[in-house]
Amino acid sequence: MTTDKKTTKATNYDASQIKILGGIEAVRKRPAMYIGSTGKAGLHHLVYEVVDNSVDEALAGHCDTVEVTIHKGNTVTVKDNGRGIPFDLHPETKRPACEVVLTTLHAGGKFGDSVYKVSGGLHGVGVSCVNALSEWMEVEIHRDKETYTQKFERGEPNKEKVTKTNSEETSTTITFKPDKQIFTELDFEFGTVKHRLQEVAFLTKGLKVVFSDERSGKSETYHYEGGATEFVEYLNEKKTVAYAKPIYITQEKEQIFVEIAMQHCKDYYDENIYSYVNCIRTKEGGTHLSGFKSALTKAINNYSRKNKLLKENEALSGEDVREGMTAVINLRIPNPQFEGQTKTKLGNGEVKGLVDSIVMDNLGAFLEKNPAAAKGIIEKSLVALRVRTAARKAQELERKKSALETSTLPGKLADCSSGNPAECELFLVEGDSAGGSAKQGRDRRFQAILPLRGKILNVEKARLDKILANNEIRTMITAIGSGVISGLRGEGQGGDDKETDLSKEEMDKRLRYHKIVVMTDADVDGSHIRTLLLTFFYRYARELVESGKVYIAQPPLYRVGKGKTYRYAYNEKELESIFKEIGKEGLHLQRYKGLGEMNPDQLWETTMNPETRTMLQVKLEDAEVADEIFKVLMGSEVEPRREFIEQNAKQVKRLDV
Repeated sequence: MTTDKKTTKATNYDASQIKILGGIEAVRKRPAMYIGSTGKAGLHHLVYEVVDNSVDEALAGHCDTVEVTIHKGNTVTVKDNGRGIPFDLHPETKRPACEVVLTTLHAGGKFGDSVYKVSGGLHGVGVSCVNALSEWMEVEIHRDKETYTQKFERGEPNKEKVTKTNSEETSTTITFKPDKQIFTELDFEFGTVKHRLQEVAFLTKGLKVVFSDERSGKSETYHYEGGATEFVEYLNEKKTVAYAKPIYITQEKEQIFVEIAMQHCKDYYDENIYSYVNCIRTKEGGTHLSGFKSALTKAINNYSRKNKLLKENEALSGEDVREGMTAVINLRIPNPQFEGQTKTKLGNGEVKGLVDSIVMDNLGAFLEKNPAAAKGIIEKSLVALRVRTAARKAQELERKKSALETSTLPGKLADCSSGNPAECELFLVEGDSAGGSAKQGRDRRFQAILPLRGKILNVEKARLDKILANNEIRTMITAIGSGVISGLRGEGQGGDDKETDLSKEEMDKRLRYHKIVVMTDADVDGSHIRTLLLTFFYRYARELVESGKVYIAQPPLYRVGKGKTYRYAYNEKELESIFKEIGKEGLHLQRYKGLGEMNPDQLWETTMNPETRTMLQVKLEDAEVADEIFKVLMGSEVEPRREFIEQNAKQVKRLDV
């Protein structure tokens, strides 16, 4: 081996190559490290960071109103009537404290216990990040009969100004404009911001949040004195509940505030538990959720046995008692410790036992005092127990099939030849006609085709035993790998509340294909089938969605030919663009209503060829919003579905009439 000893200044690795980025510069250089992304999610995160500061003031008892306004031009103003950020000189920097807070990472009043006992923004990078990623930011503060104003440009401060006033008002107003040099998206979505603001109002009992959008003229106010109870009632709106009022538990113990509300619903089988710590959604759960689940199962079993509602050798599992339940768990903790990749899993060990104790004491007392509600819970849990017992045999059968699935794959599955799941794709195709075209047009080496006959069962309105009895679902499960479908793994049975989520590595081992592609017609029936399939994946294989393994194929709507040349249009806008480019005279226009109308080579060229196709990756960015949409679209209630259609009709991009 020879080594070239020649070096140039460009490739030297010495002190001159080490870059020191200041706080603001570091944020602008790597924005995704601080706010997650530079797309829609990161854009909206800017609003949440500023609002979180106001919420911290409310949790400390110094603020009862927050006003959020989206202006024309997509600038945002957040105002609260809290104490106002201090602007006297900071002893170390000799600069106004407000300027230090807005320009320095890890600076703020949340690192000691004297100002904020609990807070969401514990990292101290929130509002300074917003400043760094804004084209400009303006702050106006009223306190101590003085008004402080200052403007910042891409995080750099202009000269501050302080004026005297006779007003006793105390407030902080921050207005900012996201920087187009940073963000790929600059349009705030009303519904996305509304969801977070309403959530904050539910979790901060008594806080009034006023949200206005000057672009559309919309204005809404969120103010809930009932806290978590009103949150559960809102989530269960339009559902048929098993008992009239949600169970409400609240207690402060060892400086930890616990607020829990829960309610069961009839004819609804999924559990929906939303857990929060200091107004931060703990999507991965943690010790507080484990404590709640454990206590819930024990308390209901204890009551059932005491009142002889269970057979001698019978026990309700965690899945039984949580079936159809909606719950909100809201904690305030002085020093939360978060775990997990996304830092949304609570790790404080002492919290599990504390929550367990509070729930056991309070829930046990509630059940004794409210026998009608107790009866509603236990009757529903017993039905779930009977169904679970009946479904267990089917689960065991599916797991046995899983072990032999290499030799017992569905007969109508056209499998691929590759044995490497990482490169394999499974196309779920609507009907035998489209399946035939796909089988002929595919690349047999890595693409598998599974035709589905008709519409699969709507899993939103069915229990596990009926789901397992559906032929199309059973075929699909066997092809994908039954060990990946969370509802079929059979873990956590018999009252065991262990976490059942698969690790990414374990899921990849069990999967036969790392891309599951839903490929349906571009008509109404195709859209319905696609929604049914996505509902199944969301409810029973959410890990596949969360890991980005579910896709939606995008077949073209039109084939436009002129002479011997032709082009494809995937929507009306593309079609109009082609018309403008080549004119309409002499064109041959073909509209595809079904995949079966396409020749195998056309289907390959437009929809299946990795080099030319367009596929949408199904992402799960907000579980509550997704859950609500599936509940509305696929649930039993008609009125919410009608309202959803009326509100969103103008956003439809493809309509088959």
